[in-house]
Amino acid sequence: MDNKELSFEQSCEKLQEIISKIENGSFSLKDSIKAFEEGEQLIKNCYNQLSQAKGKLTQIKQTLDKLEEI
Repeated sequence: MDNKELSFEQSCEKLQEIISKIENGSFSLKDSIKAFEEGEQLIKNCYNQLSQAKGKLTQIKQTLDKLEEI
């Protein structure tokens, strides 16, 4: 599965696994660099999903504000 297809929660869980393995020295230097790059992609995925959620919440708030004016 592509990291972009992961849910926010799945991305966070996978990121935590990568961090734990790097901290425990479970990877070689080459594998650590590869894992770090994957972690960057997971963080970008989380950021994008949070931005989308923020946008939706802003829309909902605006709708609720309009309803209160009625």
